[in-house]
Amino acid sequence: MAIMIQKKGRPEPPEYKKQRVAELEKIFAENKYVLFADLEGLPAKQLQMIRKELRGKAIMTVAKKNLVYLALERRGLKKEKIEPYLKHGVLVIATNENPFLLTLTIDKLKMPAPAKPGQVATKDIVVPEGDTGIRPGPMVSVFGKLKIPYEVRKGTIYIKSDTVVAKKGDVISPDLASLLQQLGIQPMEIGLDIVAAWDGETVIPGDVLHIDLEATKNDIIRSEQESTYLAKTIGFFEVPEVVQMLAVETELEALSVIRAGELALDADTAKAAIEQAVAEETSIIAALGDKAKELGLEVVQAAPAAAPAQAPAQQGGEQKKEEEKKSEASEADISAGLSGLFGS
Repeated sequence: MAIMIQKKGRPEPPEYKKQRVAELEKIFAENKYVLFADLEGLPAKQLQMIRKELRGKAIMTVAKKNLVYLALERRGLKKEKIEPYLKHGVLVIATNENPFLLTLTIDKLKMPAPAKPGQVATKDIVVPEGDTGIRPGPMVSVFGKLKIPYEVRKGTIYIKSDTVVAKKGDVISPDLASLLQQLGIQPMEIGLDIVAAWDGETVIPGDVLHIDLEATKNDIIRSEQESTYLAKTIGFFEVPEVVQMLAVETELEALSVIRAGELALDADTAKAAIEQAVAEETSIIAALGDKAKELGLEVVQAAPAAAPAQAPAQQGGEQKKEEEKKSEASEADISAGLSGLFGS
């Protein structure tokens, strides 16, 4: 007599799981972007702070990975494309806001935290030069083991120069964690870690979403400077800054030629030549130091500009003559100073 064994198929998922997948699918359908965050080690208090900050901007919900995968597959994202990014508990953040700006907002909410043994450094860790306040003793061997240059000053250990004690990706040792704690250095951060985002078509890795604003700003400034220099080099005058640079350079070169040739073509260039001569004389006298006094040389101080006087009309001629005398005396002082320095 043959015994019929009926193979059982995959059990039907509980109703509450079906409802949860449907809820997630609805959330994904109603928002342009979905961000995925790692909840590992995140305190509940900080999660509440993040919820408050994102209120009105995003929907945050915690769900099991398998249910998230099912909901995403119904929206067209295969499990294999997102699975590498989801390691621990998953926080789903659905939003219509720019995912890069939202990630920047979340990153700003991170707080410094002490390093623990076994943690991986998220950035280079540096101990600064200076007095540690730590007395010599057992800790001396720790400084030696970590290759930190030190010396003992006034009974405490002094770090002689800034030292990188761990590079990004290094595992923090118990000795290093203890030393950092004693120095009051908190190199780690507590916060929500955005690991990936999805825009309905493409999965964006977390390291692309995290923007270093200062580095980006410096890159833009450097690019602008390089572009301007290139435009100037090839003579591309459509760039306004190039025309300004060339105008300034041309003016400076013209003044240089006028000064070198001792030309005084008009009042402005004559004034520039005199100011240049006085400046050169002053610079040389200052460089001579005490020797200038022995030679009888002194720096000629420019007389302060006098406030215009409300002189009566009948005194105009006398005032003009007085001003001419002062001008001649000033020019004589300058000439005497120059002749004394360079010879008559």
